[in-house]
Amino acid sequence: MKTENLTILLFAVFALGLPIWGMSQNEPTPNNHACYGSCYQEWKAVTGGVVAIEQAAIKLKREASPEQLGEAAYTGCIACHGAQGEGGIGPMLAGQSTEEIIAKLNQYKKGETRGNQSAMMWSQAGLLEKSDIENIAAFIQAM
Repeated sequence: MKTENLTILLFAVFALGLPIWGMSQNEPTPNNHACYGSCYQEWKAVTGGVVAIEQAAIKLKREASPEQLGEAAYTGCIACHGAQGEGGIGPMLAGQSTEEIIAKLNQYKKGETRGNQSAMMWSQAGLLEKSDIENIAAFIQAM
């Protein structure tokens, strides 16, 4: 057998065999959240289950202020604009009015060029709903 064929064969055995072996070693343990049977029933009695948790999350979101909702949405902005809107890779947002932030995010959402990093902002703003934009602006105004 040629060396290159042997190399390909060994790679294939390793690439396919290792994950299969790893999955076969994957037994339920407390570390991988294997909760079923009585464990699940106990968890459900304490938490109310998945439906109750989701209903509580919806209620909290409904009762949250625009600033609180904006703070949650702003987490995607922190890497470039800073935790306090102080700027960094992106410009400083702190001190800008709600109207300015809404106008700029809407321009980015429409694909308009505003500066050197517009292409990055097009994709970010494109993910935002109107309410997200308003909430982020409210959060920035409250900084």
